Amino acid sequence: MRGLGAQTRAARDDLGTRESQLAALLRARYMAGEGGVGRLLLSGKDPNEVARSLAYYQFVSQAQSALIRDLQARVTELAALEQRSGESSAALAELEHAAQAERDRLTAQAAERRRVLARISDDIGRQRRGIETLTRNEQRLARLVDGLARALSAPPPPQGAPRPRNELVPDAAGGGSFARSKGTLRLPVRGELASRFGAPREGSSLTWKGLLILAPEGEDVRAVAGGRVVFADWMRGFGNLLILDHGAGYLTIYGNNESVLKQVGDAVHAGEVVATVGATGGVRASGLYFEMRYEGKPFDPLSWVTLK
Repeated sequence: MRGLGAQTRAARDDLGTRESQLAALLRARYMAGEGGVGRLLLSGKDPNEVARSLAYYQFVSQAQSALIRDLQARVTELAALEQRSGESSAALAELEHAAQAERDRLTAQAAERRRVLARISDDIGRQRRGIETLTRNEQRLARLVDGLARALSAPPPPQGAPRPRNELVPDAAGGGSFARSKGTLRLPVRGELASRFGAPREGSSLTWKGLLILAPEGEDVRAVAGGRVVFADWMRGFGNLLILDHGAGYLTIYGNNESVLKQVGDAVHAGEVVATVGATGGVRASGLYFEMRYEGKPFDPLSWVTLK
């Protein structure tokens, strides 16, 4: 673009020079007057002087014609240069417009990336706080259970395979030693097993220490076996919580209840209604959170119950 501008300026300067030269020739012709050649021939002057004057007139005429031709060529060249300059300016303006549009697009992308990073940072912060809350809740329950289980004895912890669903509930037929009830117990409420023991908890590195059994609010929650109420109160992360002691180091835990129907010290029988299903522990859906523990350590309830 700079070279094209220099060429245009040089062409204009040269055109001005040619115009000045042509003007000088025209003035010379004018000073000679109209019909100068014919008048010169009839002037009666010395033939040699007349010949010199005729040669001068011929030179001036040829120079004038050459200047006019050259002037026309320079005008055409200048017009072409100015056209190219205009086209280059338009192309440059278009490139600048495209470059500005690209800068705007990149700026918008950068702003969007900053917004996405801010959202991700917020999500990570919320997730981290959620994990910390779950961890504190589990630690709180573990401390409670440890305190309740310190006086209990310890047979070997049971093991077994998980089962998919529960349709049976405890009844009053159960009795005898809790440890001998393995494989015959029934879960405390009918419903869908939404979360199982050992499964990862969504959005965290923690795992479930019990079962989440989805069921309608107000559904009866029954004791899986006879025992005694050792805790009946609200606890953060578990809502209205009930814990039964079945002796020999075994506890069953019923959380997320809408209401707890027993008090600490109450004796309960197998199949007796001890609470009602709710959503008080922070779980979005209504259901019972159920754990079984031996000497304070959780184990898989599905290894001890029968489902149908």
